[in-house]
Amino acid sequence: MLVVVSCRDSDTGTDPEPLGPTPVSWQKPAHFPDPVYNFSGNSLTEEGVELGRFLFYDGRLSRTNNIGCGTCHQQPSAFTHHGHELSHGVDDLLGTRNSPSVQNVAWQPVFFWDGGVHDLDFVPFNPIGNEVEMDETVPAILDKLRATSGEKDKSKPNYPALFKKAFGTEEINTDRMMKAMAQFMLTMVSAGSRYDYYKMGDLNAMTEQEKRGMSLFRTHCSGCHSGELFTDFSFRNNGLVPMKINDKGREEVTGNEADRYTFKVPSLRNAGLTAPYMHDGRYYTLTEVLDHYTDSVQQLPNLDGMLIQPDGRKGLLLTKAEKQDIIAFLHTLSDDDFVRDQRLSDPGIGNAL
Repeated sequence: MLVVVSCRDSDTGTDPEPLGPTPVSWQKPAHFPDPVYNFSGNSLTEEGVELGRFLFYDGRLSRTNNIGCGTCHQQPSAFTHHGHELSHGVDDLLGTRNSPSVQNVAWQPVFFWDGGVHDLDFVPFNPIGNEVEMDETVPAILDKLRATSGEKDKSKPNYPALFKKAFGTEEINTDRMMKAMAQFMLTMVSAGSRYDYYKMGDLNAMTEQEKRGMSLFRTHCSGCHSGELFTDFSFRNNGLVPMKINDKGREEVTGNEADRYTFKVPSLRNAGLTAPYMHDGRYYTLTEVLDHYTDSVQQLPNLDGMLIQPDGRKGLLLTKAEKQDIIAFLHTLSDDDFVRDQRLSDPGIGNAL
């Protein structure tokens, strides 16, 4: 939740001359835990958030000038790349993983499927430098942004002017660019689903089937998808047979064989909007996902213990009807306000070509 803090001249009733960027009070949803992001090192301002919004959607951040962060993180699908198993980058090259949702990042202690980044301010470096995603260098991006000085087309951003509004001077540097992008992403808070209304006291916000599904979910799924964020941010092997790419997951970051084929537990908020699923996008429906957990879990060397029953059977013990109840519950996590919030939408700058 965001509250813009501003003031007016009490004598004249007019807005005073701006004294600097307008502070934004970031407030966590009442039923959420405390965030882990260090706001004291990057205080949100109205101008900083708006700068970050332009940067998030601008194709200049890629070598080809037409792939922005918003290309693979699209608002209608809760900032994922709906319908694409793997991310598509410059020259329509394919990545190796499914684009994760950008939501509730203030609570995330680690980022990406393998947890390779521990600070939101450094997240953009990865896709920018990845040769099949944006394939660009930060110095080249900064030069592109500086070259927009004096831009007359009002549909295109004049970045020196935007940086001045956000930070006091026209200087464009790496730290400012990353902090502005972080400020915008920090406003991507999803906490307005029907589940949230139910949680806050509206007992009619969910149907009886959805309530049954919630009970089943808490029994069978919340060991990993826990709390109000629906993830414990751990790394687990969920019994998926490795695909041709043979993505080894967190082991590629830690070098620890015990981390082989483990991936970060994703949040299930907006799960009904973020297909396809899993780190490699192999499943297109929630039914397929639940069928995996009941019928297709494989005995891999470090299979998560949550998926091993006391009698040695692999997977979850759920009937077809129970799975449908869980899926009904998962759809209550869809946040229509979040995916329609104009403050998070593409400002319409298009690409830089």
